[in-house]
Formats: sequence, C-alpha cells, structure tokens
Amino acid sequence: MVGTEGSGMRRGAEAGAMFATTIALVAVVGASLVRFPFGSSSASEPGAGAAAVSSATLAGNTASEPASPAAAPGPSPEPSTHEIEIVTRPEGARVELTPVAGTAPGITGTSPLTATISEGTVDVRVSLDGHETRTQRVDVTRDRRFKWWLDPEGTLHHKVTQFKTGAAPEQVTFNPQGTQLWVSLLGGPGVEVYRPDTGERLAMIGLRGQGAVDVIFTADGTTAYASQMETGSVYEIDAATFEVRRRLRTEGRWSKAMALSPDGRRLFVSNWSSNDVSEIDLDSGGVMRTIPTVATPRGLYITADDLYVAGFAGGDLERIARDSGKTTTLAATGGAMHHVVGDARRQRLYASDMGSDRIFVHDLGGDRVRRLTRTDHKPGTIDLGADGRVLYVANRGANNPDGHHLPGPEWGSVLVIDTRTGEALDAIVGGNQTTGLDVSASGRLLAFSDALDDRVQVYEIPPYDDLADGDGGRAGAHRRDLVK
Repeated sequence: MVGTEGSGMRRGAEAGAMFATTIALVAVVGASLVRFPFGSSSASEPGAGAAAVSSATLAGNTASEPASPAAAPGPSPEPSTHEIEIVTRPEGARVELTPVAGTAPGITGTSPLTATISEGTVDVRVSLDGHETRTQRVDVTRDRRFKWWLDPEGTLHHKVTQFKTGAAPEQVTFNPQGTQLWVSLLGGPGVEVYRPDTGERLAMIGLRGQGAVDVIFTADGTTAYASQMETGSVYEIDAATFEVRRRLRTEGRWSKAMALSPDGRRLFVSNWSSNDVSEIDLDSGGVMRTIPTVATPRGLYITADDLYVAGFAGGDLERIARDSGKTTTLAATGGAMHHVVGDARRQRLYASDMGSDRIFVHDLGGDRVRRLTRTDHKPGTIDLGADGRVLYVANRGANNPDGHHLPGPEWGSVLVIDTRTGEALDAIVGGNQTTGLDVSASGRLLAFSDALDDRVQVYEIPPYDDLADGDGGRAGAHRRDLVK
C-alpha cells in the first residue's frame, strides 16, 4: 500500500534543500499504472564452475583424489521494487521519472500517475502549460506518495499545502517553533491547531462554544492567548497540552486584537465597540486600566514607551504614551486603518488601510507617516518576513454589495512588498476573502486564510535575493485572475 507522504518541489534549475510534506489521501481516482524496474533486473548467468581443487591438497597431503565439480550459482535475486505515486493540483501534468543510476529508460506519464520501480534514486520532473515546472530528486526505498501543487507561471512562492478548517478562519498564527499553525475560528467554537506542512489537525480548543478573533504567543511559545469578541474575554492556553488555563475579562466590548508588552508582563487588547484598549496584568489576571482610544480600535503595537493603535472608523493611526497617557494622532486618512506590524530593528511601523487600499509606514519615535504603496482591494492583516525586508499583505478583495459576509466579485490575494522601495516582488491569488496571514519566525513559511471558503493555504518563502531578482514575480499579471 502506498505510504502517505508529500514534499515541496524545487524549481527546475534550482538546487538545495527541499521541503518535505506529509499528505494523507484516501484515494487517487483515475491514476495511470506503469510498471518498470529501474536498473538491471536480469539474473546473472551461471558460471562455468570453479577450477577443480582436490581435497587432499586442501588437507595438506599429497594424495590425489578426483575433484568434485563446483555447484553452479543460482540466479541473482530480483531487485526490490516499490510503488511511487505522483498527484498534482491541477491534474493532467506531464510526469517524467528518470533513474539517477543504471541504464534503464525512464517513465513518462500524466498525473495522477502510479509506477512500480526498482529501489534507488529517481529524478522527478513535473510540467504543465501555464505553470511553473518542478523537479525533485527522490529516494525510493519504500512506497512513496507525493502531492504537489503547481504554481501559476511566474510565481516565486511555492504552495506547500491547503486544507479545510472550521467556520470562518479569521486569523492564522505560527507558534514560535514553526511546528504548529493555530487558526482562530470566527464562526466556530474556538481555535484549531494544525501541522503547517501537512494540514493534519492536532487539536480543537473549545472556548465555551464561542469563536475567536486573534491568537498570539509568548516569546518562548509555552503560552497562547485567544481573544473572543462576543464575551469581551481572552483565554490563556497551555500551548503544550492545549488546555485552557484561565479566562481573562477585558472589561471592554467586542475585544479583538492583542499585543504583549516587550517584557511579557502586560497584555493589551483592543475593544472595538467600547473604543478603548485594556491593559491586563498577567501575574494577577486583572485589568490594570482601560485606555481611551480613537474610534473602533483594531491593530495594536507596543514598545517600551508607547502604544500604537489603528483606528478603523476614521483611518487614524494613534500613539499613546504608556506612562503619561498623552495621545498623538499621527495620521487621519479618512479610510479604515486595520492592522499594524512593527520592525523593532529598523524602528518602523507599517499599517494597512482597508478604506484607501494603501500601506503606510511610520518611523517610530517621530511624527511622520508616509504612504509606502497601493494594494489590491481591502488590505487587512500584514506581517513582515524574518529580516524585515519584505511585507506580506492579505487583501480581502472587493466587497459584495449586499454585505462583506458574502463572497464578493473578486478573489482575495496576498501581495509581497519590498519595504525599502514599496515595489511588489510577487503576488498570490487567494480565495473568497483572504483574511488572516502570518509568517513563521524562521521566515520560511507563509500561511493565510480564505475566510469564506473555510480554508488555509501554506506557501514556502524563497530567499530575498530570489525575490529581488524575480522581475516582480506574478505581481501585476495576477490582477487578471482576481475578477471572478
């Protein structure tokens, strides 16, 4: 029986390590079966027999005895064979299997393809018109199954997997180790936990029957916090056991985004309807104070001295001094500021404006806010790559005229922005209302949610130099695929 295993694929000319993915599939319908043993499978011919040697000579005496003819060697054992299965999305790709050693010809077929081959190393090449060609060297020492996603031509990021989730995945968050992906379900009973490389669900964490908006982790990854807007609560969760330790009341209404203070002792929570931010002491679990803010606070960023708040109602970016409470409105775009993310090393803050389809950048400590770039429709969640040179932007797409809770006339997207120039380095077309987004701490993986499809997608992030030299990847060309 074929083992369930998947792997990321390397572009045709690239070398280096490849990302392995484990995928469980119940069946592959319509797979073509090809049987061909790589390498020689012929048995060795029997020899003429060894030269006759007398037993007396072997015994050291001089007696001469007739030699016994040597037994003819038996046939060589057949080489071990294994089954390899290649599944692609989309199907119908040309698959070429070429043995690395030996003289046997390779196998060519169409995905889904199943072949029985001799044990050894095989080069796999998969190609499909309009898509990036993928190659990978595979060791076939057991039955293997691979499911590979073929990226649209020009795309620089490689899709690793996608999987269904509970209702309305609002946010996705990698744990600091990058081994888990936590998904907050706005329409579900809490938070789901998945393996990011395979989509295997590891846990369902119930939050008293209500959904969740945001999930964040402590720096060491031992504790997670999940906000719940309907009850004005935050749940503290043991990240190892997935058990809820305690429920923290925010004393605010419609609690959404969260941020931890740099020392990890305070938790800040934005309260959408009460127009304030709760500051919670994590030792006691109590609210130290509620801080008045601009209308409908959403995204938060905390430094040792200041609290930054994204105001959705008026497109405001507000700075509040943590000691004195002094407020400064840094920007008032008239749009809808949604999310903020900070680069502590470069002392910059980035903000998405869902109302004006723009990303803004602010130098921390100063008063200037400038536009970095325009985006696709409705930019929401944003995150930085590991080195701060790339900003990832989840764009929901244009709203349905009858309400944003319905699929709109466009697919969502993810834009990949150079933080120095504001130029797009690549683009990925998502699904219905691309909403949550996160980059793993290692900078190796990108995950985003398509909220109205109840789906999460995971991509492998290429090195920055590949992005910088990639002629913009699929950015620009992707727009023709956005309109349904």
